[in-house]
Amino acid sequence: MPGVKWRLFNVWGPFLGAGIRLDHVSPDFREVDVSMKLHFWNANYLGTHYGGSLYSMTDPFYVVMLVENLGPEYIVWDKAAKIRFLRPERGQVFAKFRLSDEMIAEVRTRAEVGKPIEPVFSVQVLNGEGAVVAEVEKTVYVRKRNGTS
Repeated sequence: MPGVKWRLFNVWGPFLGAGIRLDHVSPDFREVDVSMKLHFWNANYLGTHYGGSLYSMTDPFYVVMLVENLGPEYIVWDKAAKIRFLRPERGQVFAKFRLSDEMIAEVRTRAEVGKPIEPVFSVQVLNGEGAVVAEVEKTVYVRKRNGTS
């Protein structure tokens, strides 16, 4: 797994507390896999995965992946998010984040003019059988830095 800062996700308070585990990061930071087992501390009143924990396992990755791939000449922030819960789950859940060469090239091209863009990325949270538990859309703010930012 690349770099110490990526390994720190596994002991970062929000992830540690929710039971979220970073399982894989590709050397080019274009693939990230996370998982979360159900524990008494991340279950809801009905004994299934708490929705806040399901969202937390998807929260930072597209921003961090873009920061790593675009470099310091770009400003990248979370702008908005939407989660849709599709089924309750009591087993382990998984999410896979992917950035293709085309996606990164499109963000660079659109941001090149120096005006902010807001690309939307999607990820599914799946159970062990591959059924979709939740769908998350992340809107990310990206802007190429000018000389004063």
